[in-house]
This record gives sequence, C-alpha cells and structure tokens, in this order.
Amino acid sequence: MDSGITVAGSGQVSAPADVLRLSLSVGHDAADVATAVAEVAERTDAVRAALREQGVEAADIQTSAVNVYPQYADSMRVAGYRASHSLTVTTKDLTGFGRLLNAAVGAVGNDLGLEQLQFDIADKLPLLERARELAFAQARQKADQLAALAGQSLGSIAAVNESFGHIPIRELAAKSVSLGFDSGIGVTPGDQTVELSLEVRWSWA
Repeated sequence: MDSGITVAGSGQVSAPADVLRLSLSVGHDAADVATAVAEVAERTDAVRAALREQGVEAADIQTSAVNVYPQYADSMRVAGYRASHSLTVTTKDLTGFGRLLNAAVGAVGNDLGLEQLQFDIADKLPLLERARELAFAQARQKADQLAALAGQSLGSIAAVNESFGHIPIRELAAKSVSLGFDSGIGVTPGDQTVELSLEVRWSWA
C-alpha cells in the first residue's frame, strides 16, 4: 500500500436566489380514461395560456409528469379515472408568486394544485468554483498540519474525489389550492448555499 495521507475539506458559498420555480399540478376526474385525458389536457393548456399572459416564456413552462389512474369505490369497483399533468414553471420574477398562482387558479379553479415553491440560483458555476477553492484550501491546511505532526513532508497529489450538494434555503410545499392568493403575498427568497467536499490524497515526499 502506498504511503501518504488522505484528508477531506469542505467549502460553502452563499448567494441571493435569482430564480423562482413553481411545481403545479392540473388534475381532472371523469368516468372514463379518454374524457379524463382530454379534459386535463384542455385545462393544462388553459394554465399555460394564463401564465404566458403574465409574461412567462413558453420554454419556462415544462411538463414534468403525466399520470392516469383509476379511482375506486368502497367496494373496490372502479368508479372513475383521474388524469393529471405536472408543470414546472421558472421565472426571474421573485415577487411574482401570488400573481402567477392567481392566474393559474383563475384558469382552472380547484383543478389546480401547488406542489412546491422553491428559490434557486440559475448559474451555480461561479459558486462551485469558489467552494472548490475553499475546500481545497481547507484540505491542504489539514494535510500540512498532519504531515508536520507525523514528521513527514507532503509530496505530489495522488488522487482527488469531489462531491457536491445544493442547499435550498426556501422551499414550500402544498397539496391543493382552493382559493386565490393576494397578488402581493410576501415570500422571502433568502440566500441559497452551495456546498462542495473534496477528498485529497497526498503521497509523502
């Protein structure tokens, strides 16, 4: 086994959120599959149109899931079918939550569900690069100290392993929307944190 030392270092960098993501669902119940599928497609189109009218680009309204499943009565007899579409809506307007949700509710009423609200950072690359620098500096500091304690000198780096995590500071979830929201509703974006860990192995000189 090669002699040397392996140490871990971590770095965290925070920055204000610049993206708001809404996860919405549109569902509809019907007696048969064909009707459920057709009706939910029509309602999903209505939600898309309502969001487009609020300035959301078509490319920022994406379908993330489509589901159709039977609904059972107490006797386990199939009583109907439910179809649903899940949409992920992305906007740079961090204060537009109430306005966008009102528009979607206005389009389909109680057929709309709010699954999640999350703030994020669109371009994490600069944060990752800084977190990597901090993680490596911490690892090197540990390695220098341990080498000195062991009476050794550090040689070349033999291996580096990296792991990355993103910590969303603000995330809200709900299962259904039955009433409109005040268009001025306040949600605080806060900072988003990027965390990166390195495991670095040095050979002895």
